[in-house]
Amino acid sequence: MRTRTGTRVGQYAALLAYLGFLAFPLLWLLSTAFKSPQELGSPHPTWIPRHPTLDNFRQAFEEQPLLRAGLNSLLAALGAAVIAVLLATPMAYVMARRRTALSRAATGWVVVSQAFPFALVIIPLFLVLKNLRLIDSLSGLVLVYVVWALPFALWMLVGYVRAVPVELEEAAAVDGAGRLRTLVSVTAPLLAPGIVATGLFAFVTAWNEFFFALVLLKTPEKQTLPVVLTHFIGAEGVADLGPLAAAAFLATLPSLLVFALVQRRITGGMPAGAVKS
Repeated sequence: MRTRTGTRVGQYAALLAYLGFLAFPLLWLLSTAFKSPQELGSPHPTWIPRHPTLDNFRQAFEEQPLLRAGLNSLLAALGAAVIAVLLATPMAYVMARRRTALSRAATGWVVVSQAFPFALVIIPLFLVLKNLRLIDSLSGLVLVYVVWALPFALWMLVGYVRAVPVELEEAAAVDGAGRLRTLVSVTAPLLAPGIVATGLFAFVTAWNEFFFALVLLKTPEKQTLPVVLTHFIGAEGVADLGPLAAAAFLATLPSLLVFALVQRRITGGMPAGAVKS
């Protein structure tokens, strides 16, 4: 009994330490956003601001077009998430249900493609977008985000499709449903947690992405939020720390909000117990 209690205490302690490790950057960012310039320059930083101020947030909105950049990021992230899910769902279904040599090779290529660095693919993507006249456009950026997110989205959804009992689809076929009807009416509803998780991944990846947006978008009015955040760093590399922290904190809120809204759909709804063995 003592051993079991000690193990449980150790597990909770490790979990709390891990949560503290994850929360530290966000809490420090929040603390910095509310500090005055005098406190930011102090050699003895504190967790809680002595004299909290909203001047950093006001200055951030005055110095940079955060609302416009946030709207650009939102459009790009939502577009990439929706298109990636729409493309990945039927492709993952085929790869999961038809286990041929071609599908296994495709699955292997999906995994290998995740190891490609950004610098390796940016030149071919730039040339393709240039020929399509999509350079310096949000449409071109969405296309790049879809291409980048699609392999991992496929890999995620293949696992979810394989978790759906084949017996449910066989029962639908006995009732006269075709492949498309089975996918839409039977499999897709059971894949809701996987679809939500995949869309969340694609959204967060596109929302936080910096490198492609920096290279492909040149017009200031079309730049996304991560690119605009770099404008708080001066030519000599000195950061305007207070406004930067305020803007960066606001930039993290949409991702946190989206995850909070959909986290129940990620953990629930799988077809457990749908078929009795």
